[in-house]
Amino acid sequence: MAFDPDRWLTAYDLWIDSLIGANAHLQTAFKVAVALVVALVVWSALRLVLAAVAHRLARLEFFKGNKLFFQLLRKASFYAILLALGIYLIRLFDLALIEKIYTAVFIVLFAAPLIGFLKMALQLLQNRLDLSHTKIDDIVFDLLNRFAGVLIYVLAGILALDKLGVNVMPFIAGAGVMGIAIGFAAKDTLSNLIAGILLIIDRPFEVGDRIELWQTPENSATWGDVIDIGLRATKIRTTDNIVIIIPNNEIMLRDIINYTTIDSKIRVRVNIGVAYDADLKKAKELILGVAGSMAWASKEPPPVVVVNNFGESSVDLQLRVWIENARKRIHTISYVTDRVKEAFDREGIEIPYPKRDIQIRYSGPVPDGETPAAPAK
Repeated sequence: MAFDPDRWLTAYDLWIDSLIGANAHLQTAFKVAVALVVALVVWSALRLVLAAVAHRLARLEFFKGNKLFFQLLRKASFYAILLALGIYLIRLFDLALIEKIYTAVFIVLFAAPLIGFLKMALQLLQNRLDLSHTKIDDIVFDLLNRFAGVLIYVLAGILALDKLGVNVMPFIAGAGVMGIAIGFAAKDTLSNLIAGILLIIDRPFEVGDRIELWQTPENSATWGDVIDIGLRATKIRTTDNIVIIIPNNEIMLRDIINYTTIDSKIRVRVNIGVAYDADLKKAKELILGVAGSMAWASKEPPPVVVVNNFGESSVDLQLRVWIENARKRIHTISYVTDRVKEAFDREGIEIPYPKRDIQIRYSGPVPDGETPAAPAK
């Protein structure tokens, strides 16, 4: 048989009437006393049950890291008992206006434990994502924690006002218009904020990665390490120890060259030209010897030298060498060019430079008695 509250309340009133009599004041006092006793008994029993359940579940990993779970559950249960008791007593004395205010207050009070449960759920999700090596930064969950709390309180406030009979639609419409106005006024800031969230989620680079910069001060390094990814801008420290702050919106519009996102091991290409009459085999051996002398050069795969192009005055060779640390890319290029120049000078291999033959011709009349000059080179 389905539970019918009205039927049970009617039976309860008949029981009290038969027990006490028709005195309305005594009946009211008795009902208040019974309601208080029932609420106290239910609360005491519920506390014992929650304590027993908490003791049995304390060994589980989730409850070890979330000891506040049962505290929040006790608080929510306490609020629920108070709400039920208060509504019963208010209806007993027929105070409809107070019931609305009372209910609205508890709607706001319930927001606090709800926020606590939501934060625990987000923490559990974050731990699961970390275990699966998902690249989502802690800042995402920090934002969710903050904005979720604000959102729940706003919703609780709207529900409370609606319970009081206040028409909340003008407030919602006004908030929407204000949001549009703020959006137009701060479109650049909002654009950077949205781009920052996308950067954090998509992760084209992380803190510590070395990336190429597309705009740096003149005669300064063109790459650096990411030191901070904020909501509005990203900070990058160049190899000259200059911190460049780039708006996130600008980063999202650029091609991002990341040297360390997969591995710190990269391949470096160094172009070296030799004369056409040079011994290519010997030149390649010298270049490979220089590459092999670098302590940070990778042995597997080994360095190679290929003929890259036939230039106007040189055979263009290219050294392709893998290095263990991407941050030594510029140092590798400098090391190779210096040592190869020394090795070529020592072995007599010419590094050519452009040469031009200039001929001067005189096409005017030759004075009597003079011989035309020979062309000069």
